[in-house]
This record gives sequence, C-alpha cells and structure tokens, in this order.
Amino acid sequence: MARVLIVGAGLTGSLCAALLRKETPRPVHLTVWEEAGDSGGRMATARSPCNPQSTVDLGAQYITRTPHYAKKHQSFYDELLAHGILKPLTSPIEGMVMKEGDCNFVAPQGLSSVVKHYLKESGAEVSFRHRVTQINLRNDKWEVSKERGSPERFDIVVLTMPVPQILQLRGDIANLISECQRQQLESVRYSSRYSLGLFYEAGTKIDVPWAGQYITSNPCTRFISIDNKKRNIESSEVGPSLVVHTTVPFAVTYLEHSTEDVQELIYQQLESILPGLRQPVVTKCQKWRYSQLCPPQGVVQLNVILNICQLNQSSKFSTREHYVDLRCSLENTGSINQAHMRQPGGGILVGNFIYDTFILPAHL
Repeated sequence: MARVLIVGAGLTGSLCAALLRKETPRPVHLTVWEEAGDSGGRMATARSPCNPQSTVDLGAQYITRTPHYAKKHQSFYDELLAHGILKPLTSPIEGMVMKEGDCNFVAPQGLSSVVKHYLKESGAEVSFRHRVTQINLRNDKWEVSKERGSPERFDIVVLTMPVPQILQLRGDIANLISECQRQQLESVRYSSRYSLGLFYEAGTKIDVPWAGQYITSNPCTRFISIDNKKRNIESSEVGPSLVVHTTVPFAVTYLEHSTEDVQELIYQQLESILPGLRQPVVTKCQKWRYSQLCPPQGVVQLNVILNICQLNQSSKFSTREHYVDLRCSLENTGSINQAHMRQPGGGILVGNFIYDTFILPAHL
C-alpha cells in the first residue's frame, strides 16, 4: 500500500486528501502533518476558552461562488450545503463588492469546519505540531524529517505550505528545483496582515447596523466583522465575537513586533471606530505572514512537471484536475487570494507553487 504524506492541514491539504481517498482506485495510506495546533490554515477558526460555542474566523471570512465555479463545481457546494457546513450569507456587509451572479456563503461553525469536513472524509491520520525540516530520497522512498521525532518514509509527498517555507526545506528536495525555477519562486511575494479576535460576555450588545464592514479610511483597520452576527447566530447564553483584519501596510510595519504590542495598537484603532465598546473577556491575535499572493503582473503561474508515476495507471491521476480547480474556487473569499488557475494541457500537474502546492514524484 502506497504511503502518501500531505504537509499542511489547510484547505489545499484537506481537499487533496479527500479526493485522493475518493477517486484513487488503489489503496493508499494517507497521513497529514500540520505545523500548527489545529487544522484550518488560512481558514482558521478560533474558539473562546471560556465558551467553545463562541467562535471567530481569523482568516477567510466568507466563500464566494462565481458563475464559473457554480457551473464547474456545483456538486461540491451542494455537499457542503447539505451537511450544513455552509449556508448563504444574508447578513449585511458594508462595502462588499458584488459581481453579477456571485453568491456568498458563511460557515455556521466557522470556516475551519470546511477543512475539518474534508479531513474527516479522507480518513487520513492527522498529526499536529509536526514541522517538516528536511526531505531526502532514501532507497526510492522520500524520507521526511521534522523538528521532533524520528524521520518517516513515504512514497509520495504533497507540500501545501507557502513558497518561502518550501524553499527553506533542506535535503534532496533542493536538487529538484532548477536555478531558473528557484529564481522564479524567490520572486513570489505575499502580503501580510494581522487579525484580532475578541470574545465578549453573554449579554454584551454591539449596536451596529451591519454584520461586517470594509474600512477604507483607517491606516490600521481594513475589515471588521461581528462574527456571530455574520452567521446569523445570536444566543443569550453565548456572547458576541468580533474580528478585526488589518491593512497590509500596517502589518508590514509591525510584522516583527510582539503580538502583544500589535494587539494593543489594533485595539486602540478599534475603539476609535466603535467608541464605547466593552472590554472583551478573551482576545486572540493572529499574524498572517503569508496572507495573500501578490503576483507582480496579473496572475502568475509556475507549473513544474516532474517524472510521471501515477497511483492510477489508467487515468493519469485525474483527481488532480478536480483538486486544483476546487481549491482555487473555495479560496475565492473576502480575505484570501482571488486569482484564477487552469490545468495545463498534457502530462501530470505535480506542482503549482503559486497556489502553495508541490507534489514530489512517486516511486512505486
């Protein structure tokens, strides 16, 4: 049985695992390693330690289904809607730009529930606090080392972390990337942001007419959401939750500062926008060093074709086409990159660095 390692338990990793399980005819043992303490990646949802029913989306805020994706991937949306993981966004978001035919969705349990759904569907063995440091080729297997614990060997490795983290990996993986490709990869840039989640006591009122608002006149604050209101969830037993996303210039200026100092600055700006706001019970500040892709000219694609070796010898790994397209579709959100990607003709797509995905060739 082939052993497959997927590094990263965000949307890319979880969806890749689910589609491998669903569409690969040969038995595979799926393993997912995640550096953080929970799944979600840039679709992370935080829970209040005082009341786990109180949640806040620290990354993506909603999912946009365009007419293009509705036509190609309606079955995926139908599945998520049928399971109650997604529901239409009906709460008012001030300043949101809507294009003709677009439909927005929120997740009642937080957007990380989309990731958790796909991980559950995959049946993969998921481990947290596993940071990959080195990948080497040993006896036709990929030996993957992490910060703690012994190395493990796999037939296939899928990397779904941002480009800079891929380039930092040591070992034989560095020899797979030509100098030209490395230069292209090093030119890839990401924007950075901070987000601040705030949890309040039950009974607290935040009296504003909107559930979310895009801010254009503040040097620090770009977006505010009353997170429970955004999902139409209000309860006398659960206090409201609020999230603030900063502007990119603010994050760049304070990227290497302590989160405690940054949190205080964000909160000061929030008070100027929402005067009279009560003190939260708990806060959670998240630094997004790699928030959104910044292509230098429009949509930048770098597709790396390695030697062909399929799990399914008859179909050239057709699951890859679905996985690539849907990943792009589901990340067309209010705070995540909205670029478009297409499957290149011929061969097998084994890497798309721009979408944080790189698949090492199988040795089966």
